[in-house]
Amino acid sequence: MENLRIPGPTPCPPEVLQAMTKQMINHRGAEFSAMLNSVTAELKTFFQTKNDVLCLTGSGTGGMEAAIVNMLSPGDKVLSVSCGVFGDRFADIARMFGADVTSVKFDQGIVCDPAAVKQALQKDAKIKAVLLTHNETSTGVTNDLGTLAKIVKDAGKLLIVDCVSSLGSIDCPVDKWGLDVAITGSQKGWMAPPGLAMVSVSEAAWKAHAAAKMPKIYWDFTRAKKNLEKGQTPWTPAIPVAYALNVSLKMMQKEGMQNIFARHARLADMTRKGVKTMGLKLVVHDEKYASNTVTAVWPPEGVNPDNLRKTMRDKYQVVLTGGQGVLEGKIFRFGHLGMCDEHDIQGALDALRKSLPEHGYNPK
Repeated sequence: MENLRIPGPTPCPPEVLQAMTKQMINHRGAEFSAMLNSVTAELKTFFQTKNDVLCLTGSGTGGMEAAIVNMLSPGDKVLSVSCGVFGDRFADIARMFGADVTSVKFDQGIVCDPAAVKQALQKDAKIKAVLLTHNETSTGVTNDLGTLAKIVKDAGKLLIVDCVSSLGSIDCPVDKWGLDVAITGSQKGWMAPPGLAMVSVSEAAWKAHAAAKMPKIYWDFTRAKKNLEKGQTPWTPAIPVAYALNVSLKMMQKEGMQNIFARHARLADMTRKGVKTMGLKLVVHDEKYASNTVTAVWPPEGVNPDNLRKTMRDKYQVVLTGGQGVLEGKIFRFGHLGMCDEHDIQGALDALRKSLPEHGYNPK
């Protein structure tokens, strides 16, 4: 069987896949209502929040767009803090809808500096909201979100966070850190297929939403909340993905949230040690901030990472992913989130060790 080691979509447990084979049900009926209410309650546990949590049919990027259009008005000043492709994407979405975006950007592999964020906020008192990425999937970097969030909230700003590849896998206490909007997607650590974006909304975020003027129909949080009160969604939901998420969340509850965080930390450490043992370098500059869901790696000098990945896929059925943006064609990345264990990681590392000599590099 193919060893899919990418940062999403991630492999799904057999029980989750089996759940998707159920016949369709009335999405305005009692059975769907009970399932949606159960999923929402369990998501709140993993978000570590008492805030509203909304399930939207769409991808993580759809959730990011939903956050922008529900919180902001054209012309609002926004601070974008980015250290990679997904941070830049968040800023691009805000600009597309007419926000006045100021960007604080950090080089690939470097975490966002809290001091720089504080300075940017002090420089412009009119900034309304801050866009942050918790876990930058393109570089394998996890930002110090707790520290960054305190700076933003102390400044009295709305905090909108892309937690797509962190929530459910890495500790992200939404309420403790004061995240006003936190976004994730079913295809990441939640062990479900793509199709649902899950978003938490704080009281402060609801106040901002009430004044927001950006256009929205499909993503309208007010419609989503009013329908959730009836156990429904405003539009036809991705029912099979809801079936899947309902099962995967129960599996996650059984494993235990802290055990899930520990497993991801253990697998990430195994991956990092494995590639370094072969003499390879991580993209993250300071391993203290290395992601527990994805590891980005520089190939040896003279080795094309895309050709290396092709060998691993064709000969050993191990699928890694490549670089994005300025790192396209320059790095490769291991995903180790969701349904993943030591056997999966060891298999991927073994395939890498066997493949490297075919590309002119002998691992240490």
